[in-house]
Amino acid sequence: MPKQPFQQSQRENQRFGGRPRNPSHSPQQHQPQQPHQQHRGDGTPEISVVIPLLNERESLNELYEQLRTSLTNVAGGQYEIIFIDDGSTDGSFDVIRGLRQRDNRIKCIRFRRNYGKSAALSVGFDHARAEIIITMDADLQDDPAEIPNLVARIRDGADMVSGWKKNRHDPITKTFPSKFFNFVVSRMSGIRLHDFNCGLKGYRAEAAHSLEIYGDLHRFLPVLSAMHGFKVAEVVVNHRPRQYGKSKFGAGRFMRGFLDLLTVIFTTRYIKRPLHLFGTWGAAIGFVGFVVDLWVTGEKYLYNVPLTNRPIALLGVLLMIVGVQLISIGLLAELIVRNTGQNEVYSIQDILL
Repeated sequence: MPKQPFQQSQRENQRFGGRPRNPSHSPQQHQPQQPHQQHRGDGTPEISVVIPLLNERESLNELYEQLRTSLTNVAGGQYEIIFIDDGSTDGSFDVIRGLRQRDNRIKCIRFRRNYGKSAALSVGFDHARAEIIITMDADLQDDPAEIPNLVARIRDGADMVSGWKKNRHDPITKTFPSKFFNFVVSRMSGIRLHDFNCGLKGYRAEAAHSLEIYGDLHRFLPVLSAMHGFKVAEVVVNHRPRQYGKSKFGAGRFMRGFLDLLTVIFTTRYIKRPLHLFGTWGAAIGFVGFVVDLWVTGEKYLYNVPLTNRPIALLGVLLMIVGVQLISIGLLAELIVRNTGQNEVYSIQDILL
């Protein structure tokens, strides 16, 4: 699925160890002029913090003060904070602009409209320059004091660290669906985490730049990272009650999450071998239909049970037809994959030349 028009195609460079191209070279993006950076000699920060936000004006000043304290402890002055304003209408951008006048390590990318958290994270990753990237929400429920724990885990060897809000301060209308969602995702993906959707995460730059995020796939970043071969870890983080604004959680997001899970599993496991998916289910369903009809036919000849008024016989035929159709779909998908002519893209850790 193509990226949003405001994003750049930087992934090929980054998969092979290169640094992302300067976003200012793209005519579709604008980046404000930067004063001299308070970073190390080469101008590259040690930590980038990417913060998507939508209408969080009241929390931004307090969030910045907490971030400055935490980041100073773990990285000195060598950090950058990248706010992604996802179409806010409450004046959040004006607050961020005021913060930038005080601290030139603050950056902000403002969307003309709301594109969603996945788009915001993708653009934030494109602009992040540090070797360690932290993501968090702007509502103050994610505690910036946990950043040193994420950074330490990455420096110990993890490529991606996901926060676990073990003690959540949310209403049951959010916690119960979230627990059920995490349980299903963990079982279906094989990635044994307790909290996939926590906004507080840490990434090694190589892992973050390898991710293709669109739609609502931000919920599955640990799954995508693991399926790219990166080492995923989990740490318990402090979760705080919401102080300002209101939650953006809704029942529609919950349902879309499960549909996106199917997308993740199919595109990561079966995109190059669709017959393994459709053929397996088709063969299983067809076999059940065959056994049902074999049983009905055996009763006909052994016990003289008439086939009239035996709906189960029709069910068996239906199952065999569905099985054949699924296998046929798998074969057609295989032909399409074999004839697309696309080159396989691999995630490479080291190259020796």
